Amino acid sequence: MTENQKESTKNNLEVNPEKESNNINENLTAEDNLDTDNTSHDENLSDNVKNSISNTDARLEQLEKEHETLKSQYVRIAADFDNFRKRQSRDQDDLKIQLICKSLSAILPIVDNFERARQQLKPESEEAQTLHRSYQGLYKQLVDVLKQQGVAPMRVVGQKFDPNLHEAVLREPNDEYDEDINIEELQRGYHLDGKVLRHALVKVSMGPGPNNDSQREEEKDKVEDKEVPDIDLSESE
Repeated sequence: MTENQKESTKNNLEVNPEKESNNINENLTAEDNLDTDNTSHDENLSDNVKNSISNTDARLEQLEKEHETLKSQYVRIAADFDNFRKRQSRDQDDLKIQLICKSLSAILPIVDNFERARQQLKPESEEAQTLHRSYQGLYKQLVDVLKQQGVAPMRVVGQKFDPNLHEAVLREPNDEYDEDINIEELQRGYHLDGKVLRHALVKVSMGPGPNNDSQREEEKDKVEDKEVPDIDLSESE
């Protein structure tokens, strides 16, 4: 080996410690930069997670509000539908009752004719009695059908006049009944399950007439004249 090569090798050995030191410093700097990058990355990641949680909470709150709104709408629609169903059922029942009343009201004049005929007919011969029994059988069947449908006749004679049940055709004085009392039934009235199917035509009492009133006053005066006067007990002492 020449002298020059030995000198170069010696110089390289002397210089290498400085390079080694520089390399170590560079490595430390790189590690510090890496730690700084990792910290920044963790902070960014934490901010992203916080933003994501915040957005999720806001979305959840929005969904809860929408849920409450839809629930309120559902409850309101369900209530409206239930009211509609009840109203439809009630209207159907009313329509059914109206149809029944209309049909039965058309039959009632036939019943009236049967009753008038029963009052007027007085069968004497055997043939007339046979016809009368046949007629009575038909009348009974008709009455039974009306009873099955809930029809019942009113009892009005002797009852106080009620415009909700009765229709006054005549009013006249009457000694037997007080004022506004039904004294005669001119056409029978009927109930249908407690409701008025047909009003009764009645004659209403006006109470005692004016002649009867004056007569009663005269009788009262006569009785008062015959009464014994009061006696003062102090005079007899």
